[in-house]
This record gives sequence, structure tokens and C-alpha cells, in this order.
Amino acid sequence: MKQLFLVLFLLTLSCKEKRYHDQEEKNTVQLESGAIEDIIQFQKKLNEEFKDPKTSPLPDRFRKDFTTLDFYEPDTTYRIIAKFTRTPEALPFMMPTTTERQTEEVIFGIITFNLKGRIHKLEVYQNQELMQQEKYRDYLFLPFADLTNGEETYGGGRYLDLTIPSGDTILLDFNKAYNPYCAYNPKYSCPLVPRQNRLDVEIAAGVKAFKKG
Repeated sequence: MKQLFLVLFLLTLSCKEKRYHDQEEKNTVQLESGAIEDIIQFQKKLNEEFKDPKTSPLPDRFRKDFTTLDFYEPDTTYRIIAKFTRTPEALPFMMPTTTERQTEEVIFGIITFNLKGRIHKLEVYQNQELMQQEKYRDYLFLPFADLTNGEETYGGGRYLDLTIPSGDTILLDFNKAYNPYCAYNPKYSCPLVPRQNRLDVEIAAGVKAFKKG
């Protein structure tokens, strides 16, 4: 009788553990699905901006036949919770661009993250002119380069738009990396990627190079 009770107890415990792990797996799948949907919505919104003559950087000859940008497939490997360290003592500096214009920036923080078994660091900037506008008060600018530049992606590097986090971590989603406007039209002036933001790794996520023909 004791043996039968023990068997029933172990079976019950096993079922409870399985349900627990099933729920854990279900939550993981839901998080993954939500992340993919968020990336797809980003791609959709960017395509809409490029189609709209009021917001598109494309010259008319390219925009009239435009359907979509070339994106990497969404990959949550490149969606990372990174460490965010503020740099309150940093002084403003003039960031060079693709033209003679310069933008006044300040290093707002350092982002540290693990990707493909290696630790990487990037500086993130706050534009001193934009921060005077209410809608850009929390905006941070992250220009970066990686080993895909000049091959699958734009040779001058890409950008990420971020928001000032409330704590010491930040979501770094390279699936939302986009090209500077000067990649599509030379009339634009685009900040150059600083040397310290050149990653020695491939970031196979986000927008690829624009094919004009």
C-alpha cells in the first residue's frame, strides 16, 4: 500500500513539474512572438515613411517604384538587454558629418553587452539642439559600424534610436538598425560613426544596403 501511494505521489509531482515547465516554455514562446511582431511593425512603419513623399529620403526616381527596404529576417539574438552606465561628467563635442556641418553632442552613457560570447561597448549620444524640444527630451542617438558594412549593409554604418532608460539597463534591438539618409540621397548631412563605436563583429540584423538599380 505504501508503495502504491509513493508511485501515485511521484506521478502527481511529475505532472506538476511538467505543467510548470510547459508554462515556462509557453511564456518564452509568447515573449519571442511579441518581439518578432514588434520588429515586423518597425519594418512596416519604416516602409510607409519611405513611400510617403512627405517623409521619404528617396529621390522621386527611386520612390515612385519603391515597395520595401531590404531587411534581415527578424532575429532575437540581436535583441539584447544591455548594461547602461551614465556619463554625467561628459562635455559636449562637435560630431563630424558627411558634409561640412557638425552636430553638438554629448556622450550620455556607455552601453555594455554580450553578443556571440564577447563583451562589446558602445557610446550613446544626446544631441544638444534636439534635447531642447519636448518630444526629443528623452531621445538618444546610437551610430555604430560592424563587419557587415560595405558587404551586406551600408558602408558608412547604421543608426539606432533609443530612449533614456529609467534604470541601469536598456533594450538594444539591432533589428531596428537603419541606414542614415545619406545612404539614399547625397543632399542629406549625416553624422559619421565615431571610431569607438566600430564593432568587430557582424550585426546581421536591421536594414541592409539600398540597391538603387
